[in-house]
Amino acid sequence: MEIETLRTLLAEHPFAQGLDNRYVDLLVGCATNVRFQAGEYIFREGGNADQFYLLRHGRAALEIYAAQHGSITVMTVGQGEMVGWSWLFPPYRWVFDARALELTRAIALDGKCLRQKCEQDHELGYELMKRIVQVLEQRLQATRLQLLNLYDLQPQPAEARSR
Repeated sequence: MEIETLRTLLAEHPFAQGLDNRYVDLLVGCATNVRFQAGEYIFREGGNADQFYLLRHGRAALEIYAAQHGSITVMTVGQGEMVGWSWLFPPYRWVFDARALELTRAIALDGKCLRQKCEQDHELGYELMKRIVQVLEQRLQATRLQLLNLYDLQPQPAEARSR
């Protein structure tokens, strides 16, 4: 039976795939294995954004709170995905709630630790930023499609709009 180490779990996560081994080793120094029970909050809007999470198992809802409606799920993420990028941007506060929908296991990466390592090694910072920006772009595209669906609109190719 093979024992899964934190390094192995991190290296196999889609976020870290293809990352140079020396960078995986640096990330492991900032990583811990965590779990959340169904209904448990991973983080809350306005709280200190001092970590981000690589989901290994389970699902989480990203939520916003609206006074007249309560919590509204804006996206559901699952195994192989990343949650939380607010650790990158001052004032390092969460802008969403993230709540486990079922037993969820993740690798938590300490934001302050990573910021320090990225300041010391800009190539590491660049590699992480490329990966995080890719996630941001995917989430923005998903939000765009949700808005089009909400307003029952059809996307139109750019070349059709310029006529």
